[in-house]
Amino acid sequence: MTKEEFLLKYSLNNSSDSIHQYQHDKPLREAAVLIPLIDDGTQLNVLLTKRSIHLRHHAGQISFPGGKVEETDKNLIDTASRETFEEIGLPQELITIVGSLHSYEVVSGFVVTPYVGLIPNNYKFTKDINEVSEIFQVPLKHFLDYSNHITIEVERKSHTHHIHYMPYKEYNIWGATASMLKDLAIHLT
Repeated sequence: MTKEEFLLKYSLNNSSDSIHQYQHDKPLREAAVLIPLIDDGTQLNVLLTKRSIHLRHHAGQISFPGGKVEETDKNLIDTASRETFEEIGLPQELITIVGSLHSYEVVSGFVVTPYVGLIPNNYKFTKDINEVSEIFQVPLKHFLDYSNHITIEVERKSHTHHIHYMPYKEYNIWGATASMLKDLAIHLT
């Protein structure tokens, strides 16, 4: 999918209900992430990070750049942009926000709002090794192909939850990140 096709479909399609149904049973803290899209001239790619193994939350997992709200953040877009800069060195002025998806409650006690943004191709990212062990890209078309979507049911505290997976090469993309990508795919189709 090209950038032009993406922007047209994203803007014309109405937001649908999220497939992510998890609800946390304790108070939540706010967080925001950026779903970065890169136009390489022929297609859009999604930038993802692999979190450092020593982190308290989601260690070693595949995620979008982002994190919890800080006092200095004016809004959730500021949060997503600030965290993106901290994690991969991409300044806010190089991010073009296209829109957002539904907020997601996650097991670690956060309600996470994802923002979709276009970022430059061939940018030299600088990862914060304390937070990020790897930065990589996946063609958006991989996530738009429903044959790459896997859902399993898990019982937790007497409730059935759907856990989403979207494996790509050696990367196991799952949980809230996969749910966000699935919701984005649904929004675009």
